[in-house]
Amino acid sequence: MKKIIFKQVLPHVFSESGDVLDSEVWKKDITLEKGRIYLIEAASGTGKSSFCSYLYGYRDDYSGQIYFDGQDIKQLSVSRWIDFRRCSLSLLFQELRLFPELTAWENVMIKNNLTDYKNIEEIKIYFERLGIADKKNSLVGKMSFGQQQRVAFIRALCQPFDFIFLDEPISHLDEENGHILSSILLEETEKQEAGVIVTSIGKHLDIKYDRILRL
Repeated sequence: MKKIIFKQVLPHVFSESGDVLDSEVWKKDITLEKGRIYLIEAASGTGKSSFCSYLYGYRDDYSGQIYFDGQDIKQLSVSRWIDFRRCSLSLLFQELRLFPELTAWENVMIKNNLTDYKNIEEIKIYFERLGIADKKNSLVGKMSFGQQQRVAFIRALCQPFDFIFLDEPISHLDEENGHILSSILLEETEKQEAGVIVTSIGKHLDIKYDRILRL
């Protein structure tokens, strides 16, 4: 996939409101291109969760159109969505969606066993670089949220993708770990020539953005 196009998209919840007049995304025509890095700056209540859910196909309660390479995503079949999520789209959820009863390693390997994308040594290096090598065998439910964020980030890298979405990826990380996560992200996206879409209501990844949009 090379392009994601928004054409006059507006969440239904905003349809009778003037709250989106200052938005650079809602009710606008925008194109997100593979190989470029975007920051979506959002204030509370401006539809950040909706934005991510639309792009990943979890919700379709909007007017307007979203296109993946010219194909309206509301017309995609379930099997086509599965293909996109396996090979073209990766998402780091704000709420992480990890399995608390499994270890950090098991959470990552669930994804990697499906994709067979990373080898064991690569995954171990991610754990080491992100400072959670000693937590590989810890239950996720007993880890801090910041540690869980790093586990979810590693999991998001265990697949091929044309675009990766990161929803508040460093909200609970200190500055050092934020820098490390940024470095790993850039390494992986440059290797895949992928697009990066980061949403934030506060802390930003320390990377150079090609375009910043106000939601």
